Amino acid sequence: MQDAIYRYNEEEQKQINNKKPWKEDVYYFKEIRISAIALIKMVMHARSGGSLEIMGLMQGKIVGNEMIVMDAFALPVEGTETRVNAQAEGYEYMVEYNEKSKQVGRMENVIGWYHSHPGYGCWLSGIDVSTQMLNQKYQEPFVAVVIDPNRTMSAGKVEIGAFRTFPEDYTPDDKPSEYQTIPLNKIEDFGIHCKRYYSLNISYFKSELDTNLLASLWNKYWINTLSSSSLLTNREYNTRQISDLAEKIEQEDFFYNRDKQMGDFPYELSENDSLQKIAQDSSKIAIEVTHGLLTQVLKDIIFNKH
Repeated sequence: MQDAIYRYNEEEQKQINNKKPWKEDVYYFKEIRISAIALIKMVMHARSGGSLEIMGLMQGKIVGNEMIVMDAFALPVEGTETRVNAQAEGYEYMVEYNEKSKQVGRMENVIGWYHSHPGYGCWLSGIDVSTQMLNQKYQEPFVAVVIDPNRTMSAGKVEIGAFRTFPEDYTPDDKPSEYQTIPLNKIEDFGIHCKRYYSLNISYFKSELDTNLLASLWNKYWINTLSSSSLLTNREYNTRQISDLAEKIEQEDFFYNRDKQMGDFPYELSENDSLQKIAQDSSKIAIEVTHGLLTQVLKDIIFNKH
């Protein structure tokens, strides 16, 4: 049945926690399934933070090699444009919320945390890695989810990533990770820590009730969706993207001229070459802006008389 995933077996979860199979295999968890309600709550929370990072927790259970996220709740924490930290108030709220959930029959435990990276992609910074390693040491099973609300609005789909860190004494295989656009001022932080964690495959699910509720919401808010424009809503983010691309080009031009003067030229371009990455970043920006323009043109053709 479609709604069978919503049943919680406390004894089964205790057995899994006692066996701790993730201790034997650092890649034990390969999938994370997120309920539609939890996803909506996390994205709306991330979007409400604007340019500031937000943070919350996810409740769920373990089924085989999958982490199932049933619900999520925001934490009253102070965030900046680069980090978010939970203070004493946040920890008190966390404990109380979890206790109240169990009183109303929601027996799922906290199995992870989520936070936002407004405009700079889904990955773990050095602080995020330290936080997640601490959580995995004392609160296993635990997963970290990152949402980029700006790229979500610009691309028209949820920009999200789920990650687990490796033990401190573990050295992963040196295989290239999938390329993603990282702002120039974040590249160093990304590069230093990108081998200390791995990503999980993400899928989503919803109940029959969720399906009906979402359909009702669409019937109520479809006018707002049609009347909005990602180009206007995300204009500040788009401007920052173009400025960041210009800085990367200027930096590459400087390195190019320096290498040429030192005799380290010509050289062959490779897939990992910085110029190749700049071209990918440029294409991504162009595609997102073109998508926004085409949406506006399509609405103009459909709703306006010519």
